[in-house]
Amino acid sequence: MSKQGVEHKNKPRKKHVLSILLIIIVLVVSTAWFEQPVTEHIKVSGEGKLNSPIRIALITDLHSCYYGKNQSQLIKMIDDENADLILLAGDIFDDRLSETNTKLFIEGICDRYPCYYVTGNHELWSGKQDEIKEYLAENNVIPEDGTYSVLEVNGNTIVIAGVDDPTYMTMDEWSHQFEEAYCEEYADNYKILMSHRPEMGDVYARYDYDLVVCGHAHGGQWRIPFTGYGVASPNQGLLPKYVDGLYKLSNGTDMVVSRGLCRERMPYPRFFNHPEVVIIDVE
Repeated sequence: MSKQGVEHKNKPRKKHVLSILLIIIVLVVSTAWFEQPVTEHIKVSGEGKLNSPIRIALITDLHSCYYGKNQSQLIKMIDDENADLILLAGDIFDDRLSETNTKLFIEGICDRYPCYYVTGNHELWSGKQDEIKEYLAENNVIPEDGTYSVLEVNGNTIVIAGVDDPTYMTMDEWSHQFEEAYCEEYADNYKILMSHRPEMGDVYARYDYDLVVCGHAHGGQWRIPFTGYGVASPNQGLLPKYVDGLYKLSNGTDMVVSRGLCRERMPYPRFFNHPEVVIIDVE
């Protein structure tokens, strides 16, 4: 074969190789970009129940992932928003990764913000849920597990209730936690329910909470660009209904679902789905 013929034969091969390299570069850059955390802002109404606005930082699904030395990147994201309190709605710890990153985060916020916590399924899978709750309580973070707390924020009396993740509970046992956490004597005050699972909206709608906060869905892990849909979620399957943002339950309650902060814990990267800190302004 002539030299010219060999060169002609190699040209398509080179183009093919270059195309593959370009695709790989785009995927690597996209993965790195979508692994970067963002702050999302959501506004809900507290009309008739608040004298002044409150600002909530919602943190879910950290899974003990790394966000800078001493978790400084994550802590700064909260500090920059001047939050009034922090809600930790499950899977803050993990059943596989070391607790170090989560504890650094907790110890960086616990003395400066009122903090409240409920378990997620991974904390229950770890078998350390009681140990975790004890550690949090020792560090000024209040675990809510069929309980509620009353606090003053910016001249408002608000209620924060919470239930454990139902991984190892029957529905009767879980319902009992809801009954224990419900606080009829504060019917005129703004009430927040913390629960890890967004797919249980029909259960939450049986109670007159003003706001429910959840995580668990990881935003669907891969997002279908420009549609708002996630690809798949635990306990919701393909094209899940509740993955990200603000939803209205059947009784009119606002439910906010965070995409969470899980990164290196997952076997596959996020796509069109930044990890997030959610800032909820109750106006």
